[in-house]
Amino acid sequence: MSVRKEEVVRFPHESKIYSEFSHLYDKIFSRFFCDRITQVLHSLNIQPGERVLEIGVGTGLSLSAYPPHCEVVGIDIAPEMLEQASQKIAENGWRHFYLRHMDALNLDFPENSFDYVTAFHVVSVVPNPVRMMHEIHRVCKPQGIVVIINHFRSTKPLIGTLPGLVDPLTRRLGWSSTLGLTDVFDGIPLRIEKRYKTSPFSLFTVVIARNQK
Repeated sequence: MSVRKEEVVRFPHESKIYSEFSHLYDKIFSRFFCDRITQVLHSLNIQPGERVLEIGVGTGLSLSAYPPHCEVVGIDIAPEMLEQASQKIAENGWRHFYLRHMDALNLDFPENSFDYVTAFHVVSVVPNPVRMMHEIHRVCKPQGIVVIINHFRSTKPLIGTLPGLVDPLTRRLGWSSTLGLTDVFDGIPLRIEKRYKTSPFSLFTVVIARNQK
């Protein structure tokens, strides 16, 4: 399966950090993200022939965890990140991936295109996470599975106030630290079937939801 590449167009809300530091992304984040993503993807039991959309595929940290019997479309807003993902695909001879330069807020896919939609550490990066979730709901098939991994603001009063203190800094780096789970899922026709952390000390929550169409 070949890799499809789109004409490079810069989006107004694109975060420069993901373009300018794309060459350092794997070195910085692979140790924090890869094991969790691999564990989650292996738990999904994706069947032969099923189609997966990964929102914010980045440099392709997750690619090796997908089974070769499915078809995966990875999108990202940063062309420099997609270049690195493309190199990984070529080096490994993977034939089940497509890459597209695309904005998660305006997905260029028909309704009901994918059996699974995944978004790993992306929800708090986009400028309008609710719009992104509506787009995910639209392109996911009826009863399809949506998988989100992200940091969400704690509902505990003391802990929940801490992200607000560092939010001005994190926003300069390209993401919000104050996003709550209800901010993302309320009003979206997705039924959360599972919510958990892969370790007691993890900052990140795994959410598995079923599309209600």
